Amino acid sequence: MFLALLELRAARGRFLLMGSVVVLVAALVGIVSGFTTGLGDDTISALRRLPASQLVFSSDAKSDQFARSLLDEKTAAAWRADADTDMTPLGVSITRGTTNRGAEVDLAAFGVDPGSFLAPSVTEGDGLTGATANSLVMSAKLADEGVRVGDTLVIDRLGIELRVVGQTERSSYGHVPVAYVPLSTWQRIRFSTPGTPASANTAIPSQYSALALRTPPSGISTAALDARHATTTLTKEKAYEAAPGYTGERVTMNSIQVFLYLIAPLVVGAFFAVWTVQRQPELALLRALGASRRRLLGHTVFQAALVVVLGTAAGAVLAGAVGLLVGEQVPFSLPAATLAGTMFTVAAVGLAGTALTLRRVTQADPLTMLGANR
Repeated sequence: MFLALLELRAARGRFLLMGSVVVLVAALVGIVSGFTTGLGDDTISALRRLPASQLVFSSDAKSDQFARSLLDEKTAAAWRADADTDMTPLGVSITRGTTNRGAEVDLAAFGVDPGSFLAPSVTEGDGLTGATANSLVMSAKLADEGVRVGDTLVIDRLGIELRVVGQTERSSYGHVPVAYVPLSTWQRIRFSTPGTPASANTAIPSQYSALALRTPPSGISTAALDARHATTTLTKEKAYEAAPGYTGERVTMNSIQVFLYLIAPLVVGAFFAVWTVQRQPELALLRALGASRRRLLGHTVFQAALVVVLGTAAGAVLAGAVGLLVGEQVPFSLPAATLAGTMFTVAAVGLAGTALTLRRVTQADPLTMLGANR
């Protein structure tokens, strides 16, 4: 290992250049991973926090279920009678509003029964339980946009006036901050006709987007229930795909990560392949002096490991620094476990690239230094 360190020092310019490439690749993979996680959280964090195991949609909604599915009271009552589990309606729709202080915001209205298990806990103010029908509990993300507890928010084009009574933790749906409202209020937002006065006595359908099941049905399969009531039941995790943009974003970001994982071993392997060709006389000399093939392999792997591991560690620090720099201005999230897993993968594929050079190392011919080529 002394010779390996000596060689690193003698050719420090080349190794620093290679190390810099590894740093940039590792940092880029870490940053992409942070955006992948952050975009996912910004799309489905509200769904992820729902205390439900399954969601029931109408069978005619094959995609974008939260926007297309509609269930009525009759279906809900039939499901409740057959499923023998705790369940409650859920309404989801995206709208816009303006506060009494002039703040214009987009919000994802989640309609819930105030007394159900879907009612959000609050970190400030009051919850929906016992509140009036025009009450609203906002995500902390709306507070970042200038909405405050006690404000009045008017839904654009509908004139529906809501009072912000409480604040819950940060959550969003489809990159839009979530606001929880009573189910009856959500139905007014979803089904009211734009331009109709809010005070008009217009019949509002008693429908909602989905049924949330706290636990799976007991005594009967969900497939049988779906066939009986013309519904489609998805696990909460599978329902993430119904959030707008979630699947496309995941595919795009994961594809970028995969390509970076493929680039890393090629770059590292190409560098050490060229480096090994240039070192053939030195390797032959070591063989002529009695060094074993195993020792030469250890010599090469140690150099590669040092460059890759140190470069990856520096890349992890750089990716973490980027996360701290951007803060909450963009959807970026890089937990320590995710960062560690990503960097471990980068280091592993980088070291795998050095395997391209090992065969040439073991073929170093000691006769080269004894005049065999003269």
